[in-house]
Amino acid sequence: MTPEQAKDALMKNDGFSRWLDVEIEEVALGYCKLHYTIRPEMLNGFGTVHGGVLFSASDSALAFACNSHGTLSVALEVSISFTRPAFEGQVLTVEAKEVNLGKTTGLYDIKTYNADGKLVCVFKGTVYRTGKDIEA
Repeated sequence: MTPEQAKDALMKNDGFSRWLDVEIEEVALGYCKLHYTIRPEMLNGFGTVHGGVLFSASDSALAFACNSHGTLSVALEVSISFTRPAFEGQVLTVEAKEVNLGKTTGLYDIKTYNADGKLVCVFKGTVYRTGKDIEA
């Protein structure tokens, strides 16, 4: 299975990524780059993007990157650090890069940037590789 086929198989059943309206720009082995636009319903009480949205978009990028090898992989442990606010109408770009790929685990670095290229958050994800193939 190619990374593109894995992405299509995942996206077919991923209603949440579709709700976020993520646009996947590029997917390769151990890599995903996507973007999305902050909508009014994504804001918190302070008028900035909700941390849960940043987390979710990062988690989606992680899913597409770690499953790009065609092996069903799920998050085992994740963490996020927020560095600056983002606001309604801004387009955020999320880039997931594989740091280490083992037989049963993988480690990924996911960063979100605003249109000015400034860092909005850093997400780290460790995944469990089940050994099962992704079904198309």
